[in-house]
Amino acid sequence: MRKTFILLSAVLSIALSISTDTVNAQRKRKAKKTESISSDLYGSLSYRLVGPFRGGRSAAVTGVPNKPNLYYMGATGGGVWRTQDAGTTWENISDGYFGGSIGAVEVAQSDPNVIYVGGGEETVRGNVSSGYGVFKSTDAGKTWESKGLTNSRHIPRMRVHPKNENIVYAAVLGNIYKESTDRGVYKSTDGGDSWSKILYTNDMAGAVDLILDPNNPRILYAATWRIQRTPYSLSSGGEGSALWKSEDEGATWTEISTNKGFPQGTLGKMGITVSPVNSNRVWAIVEHKEKGGLYRSEDGGETWAQVNSERKLRQRAWYYTRVYADTQDENIVYVLNVRYHKSTDGGKTFQTYNAPHGDHHDLWISPENNHRMIIGDDGGAQVSNDQGENWSTYGNQPTAQFYRVTTDNAFPYRIYAAQQDNSTVRIEHRSDGYAITEDNWEPTAGGESAHIAVDPKNNDIVYGGSYGGYLTRVNHQTKTQRAINVWPDNPMGYGAEGMKYRFQWNFPIMFSKHDPNKLYTFSNHVHMSTNEGQSWELLSDDLTRNDPTKLVSSGGPITQDNTGVEYYCTIFAAGESPLKEGLMWVGSDDGLIHLTQDGGKSWNNVTPAQMPEWNMINSIEPSAYDEGTCYVAATRYKMGDFKPYLYKTTDYGQTWTEITNGIEDEHFTRVLREDPNRKGLLYAGTETGMYISFDDGANWRSFQLDLPIVPITDLTIKDENLIVATQGRSLYIIDDLSVLHQLEVADNKADFKLFAPKDSYRTKGGGRSYGNTALTAGANHPSGVVTHFYIKDMDAKDEVSLTYTKAGDTLAHFSTKAKERNKKLSVQKGANTHNWNTRSDGAERLQGMILWAASLGGAKAVPGDYTVHLNINGTTQSQDFKILPDPRAEASVAQMQEQYDFINGVNQTVDKAHQSIKKIRSINSKLSAFVKQYGDDENVSALVEKAKALKESFSMVEKALYQTQNRSGQDPLNFPIRLTNKLAHVNSLVGRDDFPPTAQDKVVAAELTQKINEQLEDFDALIDQEMKEFNAEFNKLELDYLAIEE
Repeated sequence: MRKTFILLSAVLSIALSISTDTVNAQRKRKAKKTESISSDLYGSLSYRLVGPFRGGRSAAVTGVPNKPNLYYMGATGGGVWRTQDAGTTWENISDGYFGGSIGAVEVAQSDPNVIYVGGGEETVRGNVSSGYGVFKSTDAGKTWESKGLTNSRHIPRMRVHPKNENIVYAAVLGNIYKESTDRGVYKSTDGGDSWSKILYTNDMAGAVDLILDPNNPRILYAATWRIQRTPYSLSSGGEGSALWKSEDEGATWTEISTNKGFPQGTLGKMGITVSPVNSNRVWAIVEHKEKGGLYRSEDGGETWAQVNSERKLRQRAWYYTRVYADTQDENIVYVLNVRYHKSTDGGKTFQTYNAPHGDHHDLWISPENNHRMIIGDDGGAQVSNDQGENWSTYGNQPTAQFYRVTTDNAFPYRIYAAQQDNSTVRIEHRSDGYAITEDNWEPTAGGESAHIAVDPKNNDIVYGGSYGGYLTRVNHQTKTQRAINVWPDNPMGYGAEGMKYRFQWNFPIMFSKHDPNKLYTFSNHVHMSTNEGQSWELLSDDLTRNDPTKLVSSGGPITQDNTGVEYYCTIFAAGESPLKEGLMWVGSDDGLIHLTQDGGKSWNNVTPAQMPEWNMINSIEPSAYDEGTCYVAATRYKMGDFKPYLYKTTDYGQTWTEITNGIEDEHFTRVLREDPNRKGLLYAGTETGMYISFDDGANWRSFQLDLPIVPITDLTIKDENLIVATQGRSLYIIDDLSVLHQLEVADNKADFKLFAPKDSYRTKGGGRSYGNTALTAGANHPSGVVTHFYIKDMDAKDEVSLTYTKAGDTLAHFSTKAKERNKKLSVQKGANTHNWNTRSDGAERLQGMILWAASLGGAKAVPGDYTVHLNINGTTQSQDFKILPDPRAEASVAQMQEQYDFINGVNQTVDKAHQSIKKIRSINSKLSAFVKQYGDDENVSALVEKAKALKESFSMVEKALYQTQNRSGQDPLNFPIRLTNKLAHVNSLVGRDDFPPTAQDKVVAAELTQKINEQLEDFDALIDQEMKEFNAEFNKLELDYLAIEE
């Protein structure tokens, strides 16, 4: 029976523009009125993108007709990205406006400058993030404006009228955790300024797919889907799941999933498409228990026939279920799943293809060229120009979704994290090059959902988990891997009921802080191994609620889906006190906290009485200052409650205090960490970004700085670095928390403040990436010494300088009044930072100089004690710091000093020679001018000849010092290099790493120095004799004086 629905429009008016703060959150929780440290003081801190550049999930991609290199991608947590070179590089275009999970990106055909974005993906995994509504750009992504639907949560499709960019439709899936009337299809006729709900089924079924007939935009097709998640279940399908058609631009809708040939009974997720070649040909991919598969209609949905039932097209339907018609051939159709499938016979048979990554979610095919495509999958977006024969890489997108993060004790230390639908990663936090590239990271133990623990005794032995209780030990030295599952009974496909041990998808693993032989892991029990996983000891009873009603199979009425994501009543977070051995806290995903003070012999339930039931305990942080103090971050977002939940106890859990003042109401909290170097300094990671507290959680404020809007999944602190794991933007670091450690409230009134620089290492590499490197590789740790300072007010006439000294001797001086570019100090009102590369002044490079395998760079400062001085208009503050030797260096500090002295000596000789060449060129220029002016004057012919000879003598010195015939990079192959190049070459050899000069380096340098000095002596003689004689005769003839630059 055909059902027709007419929905009266309810116009939802919204403001034309909303600030980023408003978009990010709702009302702020009121903070206590106490004076606090001003954020202006630490505004010079910055989040550094480490990477890796390996794409995370994208469920929204699109291209632009007739612009073959231009494409857009929405990342699930990472905002909107654009490529202008067909996938070679990607750049974010939503930062500063919005971010987070993206479900739809659509470009208007009538005006490609107009882009609509819908927040919130439809690939609703257990850790899925919601979006922030609709955003619009009218300048191809340069700027954005919020366009409402802020309660939509998940928008899988945006569609724009092909001839009118102001007519736009949004398919709203809505809140996936509880009832919501915000679901359905919405329409705007004024470019998003107001919206009308034009299709609605019920409060549990939202719109998941939407398409306009390419030949008649009055005709629309939509799919609605009943979907709900809880912490312990996924349910796909039921009342409200249906296909719909409108022939009047959405004014009325007819259900077409009850028509002849369509499977009857309970329907689940569905996707729909229309052939642009033949509008009567419509395909639907259908989740159905007995008759699921691909259906085709030849009459616009009036009747249907199943054309393919292969399971490969419809497996795990809730995660895939998308179908796309080719733009040029009505017999070609694509279905996306783990792999993507292509049919050339209207859907009867399919060939299976692989893009660079699996798990495909969206596809766009150019309307004018069906060989040009972009696909979105769990590895980001990839572009093809040959109908899928070849694809661009996903190794250029820093959109990875990471779960937990930890570090080791190597130098440089490495960061460990597990990337969703990819491998685990261990990545150097800094490199010896100019960026952090794929050469600086590698896979490690465990799988995509892992917690990771590094053996405290050996940084190359790593333990990692994965779903199903999978646990591995990897030895990076021997390249061996061993499975050490606590209970190696593979649970795949089963619900949690009846299991001996319930391991969550993301179960904890950790080493004891007191005994490096104790390895812990957690199911619904606590397990310990003292023999690297050879055997496991049970340390607890079931520490969860163990509610049997929440341990059932997941998936819903049609398709079961049991991977461990929905395994419930498990231990989800744990922490051991760094102060007291045997004191351990554990928290469950069903809202219990337990404490043992005797190494697991006995456990006490210390769950906060005021905490709502069933909170997921997401992180536990035992204090480094007081053994009875512990911090907890919990969430209830899987119940549709997005409020933050942070708690603190100071009495071993007997009483708890909620500490969320200042955190936005819907910024639910996943993690809280305590700074080990300043008591009371806390960091919190939320769904929308970072927060900081200077008063032990009594008050919080945003700590976003320059971090994009992105869900924060975990934090860890190492060597005064804050490492941030994100769900959609890979890994970030703040390199210098010591700035925060030095702040006091009294600094708010200071005219200026110089912070003591963090001790730095004498290493290679460093700096930041620019150009394409910045789009394909992580930013490296800054080289040298980083100095932070604050200036309350600045005037153009103010002189500010930084001077670096050692034992009173000045090594480097930078000033706002300096004329030399490399000595110029850039300063602004507020917080500032300066990066001294620790090198002495090198030799000057002459204009147009061509050198072969040579270095004019200065020597790196030797490890030791240094001081930096900040002077503002004559008033000075000073701070001491250290330069430390690279722990990997083979040379002693004395040998580094020898290297420093050698390079400085070489540079002084080369620089003296180059300064002489500059004088020679100036003199010869004037001698040439003299010859040109007086060459025909017989009265001064003798002096003209003397000028020519003198010019030649000067040129001979220059040519001995430097090869003047070299004009381009490989000219030295034709014109042999000269003395300064040779000496600078020795410099390049000695300065490669931390080693003293060799005996032969010294001999060759001495020989070359002698030869250079001989030429300089000749130059001095020319100045002192021939040049003086020339000037004397010049003056005698009463000609214009020929000046010599000194």
